[in-house]
Amino acid sequence: MMRKSVLALCIGISLASFPLQASAQQVDITAELGEIVRKSANELAVQINLAGKQRMLTQKMTKEALLVALDLNADSNAAELKKTVALFEKTLKGLERGDDELKLVKAPNETISAQLDVVMKLWEGFKPLVLSVTAGKSDRKALEEIAVRNIELLTEMDKAVKMFEQAAGTDMEDLAVAVNLSGRQRMLTQKMAKEYFLVALDIDRESNRKELTSTVSLFDATLKGLLNGDEKQALPPATDPDIRAQLKKVMEMWGDYKTLLEQPVSRENLEKVAQANMPIMREMNKIVEIYEVSW
Repeated sequence: MMRKSVLALCIGISLASFPLQASAQQVDITAELGEIVRKSANELAVQINLAGKQRMLTQKMTKEALLVALDLNADSNAAELKKTVALFEKTLKGLERGDDELKLVKAPNETISAQLDVVMKLWEGFKPLVLSVTAGKSDRKALEEIAVRNIELLTEMDKAVKMFEQAAGTDMEDLAVAVNLSGRQRMLTQKMAKEYFLVALDIDRESNRKELTSTVSLFDATLKGLLNGDEKQALPPATDPDIRAQLKKVMEMWGDYKTLLEQPVSRENLEKVAQANMPIMREMNKIVEIYEVSW
């Protein structure tokens, strides 16, 4: 609906500028302009989606480093961590310069490009820390540094996401917010697991326990807002039947995951959280993809 309003406005301006053109030419101009608007909207949707995914990857790679430290499927998590690191770096470069494989065009303005440079500088310090875990060279000091630096990286990446969201303009504001917040939900699934594992490792235990409670509350409120609407979060109720069905599926999974995260730390519960965090993230990701296609 929002994309159509932008399209109608652009078409109206175009036709008003050429009142004496033949109708066939007007149809050609309308079709060409419509394709430009559609392409631009789709490109921005991909940018918001993948910039949002970067937030999730900051938490996923930190979680994977902690799983290696906890000796939970250490080899497979070390291998997965290397893949996450490579994907984050490729996407970060693509968001700024463009990447055909990722269907990314270059950053739409210098403000966003400058913010991505800030993220890159943080990334250059964070990357060797997490990779040291895969090489078996990490110690407690390194894990404590990862626990601090991942939040810095997440915070600056979140600023970039909001800049991409603002670039969508007011005509696409509702949809941009929905893509942003549903994308943020992906990140929160990983952040909760990370905080649970930090508690298990006794790294800032009380602080991370409180942060876990806060993250659980935010995920819960946002999930309900995406489904039923929430004025405080600038979210209208979901009307697309596919999105509503997928949100309800996530809601069912969330009940079990939330209960698990509230349980005392034990080896058994650590293994359960390690198994449960990715399925709910994947189902949440499907919602982002539906929003992106509908843009």
